Amino acid sequence: MSQGVCDTPVPSLVVRAAQQAMDEGQNTYSRFDGMPALRHGLAIKLAGYNKMTADPETDITVSAGATGSFQATCMALLNPGDEVIVFEPFYAYHIQAILAVEAIPRYVTMRAPDWGLDMTALEQAMTQRTKAVIVNTPGNPSGKVFTRHELEHIAELVIRRDVMVITDEIYEYFVFDGREHISIAAFPGMAGRTITIGGYSKTFSITGWRIGYSVADARWAKAIGAMSDLLYVCAPTPLQCGVAAGIRNLPESFYAGLARDYQHKRDRFCRALEKAGLPPCVPQGAYYVLADVSRLPGTTARDRALYLLDRTAVAGVPGEAFFAGTEGSRFIRFCFAKTDEELELASRQIEQLG
Repeated sequence: MSQGVCDTPVPSLVVRAAQQAMDEGQNTYSRFDGMPALRHGLAIKLAGYNKMTADPETDITVSAGATGSFQATCMALLNPGDEVIVFEPFYAYHIQAILAVEAIPRYVTMRAPDWGLDMTALEQAMTQRTKAVIVNTPGNPSGKVFTRHELEHIAELVIRRDVMVITDEIYEYFVFDGREHISIAAFPGMAGRTITIGGYSKTFSITGWRIGYSVADARWAKAIGAMSDLLYVCAPTPLQCGVAAGIRNLPESFYAGLARDYQHKRDRFCRALEKAGLPPCVPQGAYYVLADVSRLPGTTARDRALYLLDRTAVAGVPGEAFFAGTEGSRFIRFCFAKTDEELELASRQIEQLG
């Protein structure tokens, strides 16, 4: 239950399309920014689902996973000394990508259990050196889904302060309890200052395929594409074909079923955590849950994660991985992207602590 690896089945038509592409000889490099079928499929999907307009020839860059897209974006657009606002708890890879280009993360802490956004704290964190705000929605590890109201406030602030936004929307289809995924790039005045990052590793359960993408204004997309080419050359060509087929052919019911099935998984595992006396911060989206493990023996989340592993054989990621301060010591992150059978086993073992 630790690493965010989807153990659920891959849609069969996605696999078949990738296999067919291999059989047909599509095994060499693609264009640096992705196969035409995938870029055009993404443009249609972005217009329908995200309410965004993107030119597939100039605005979309397919890369080696969403993490690869994020790395290429940071290398293309950030300079040493630039300050980047990051909401805490954060995804550790975001921090490492920022540090790799010698930019400086500035943390705005969100508070459990609902991880509400403090707009005053956000504005106070900004300085003359602030270059970007990172928005991860739905969020890893918190499961936070930013509301329209929160995103409107962020949009107003970054426009006023002339700051860019980099979003990570890899979990866009994993939203629960009737919530809506909203892309800030669709807001008035935001398309030209937002880099939207997504991918299909989670949606199609193909984390090993490494198919992600970024969407940006053409002037930024050119730089991101050049950096992605330098780092990765291209994403795997036949696997791009598989993803393109999935985007083109899977019905809307697939995505609705995904959210419904994962909400059931969330509810089952959160009940187990409650029964074990490890109160969960019930996620609004994505497929992780942060549980308060402060009652377990130990002074750090690592101590508590090892104790839990020893007692129940269930692994989680210590919360210090997601916080710059000490708040992480009371949390463990669990991933519930498991088959129902695996999840039931883990839930029963966790419940032994109750």
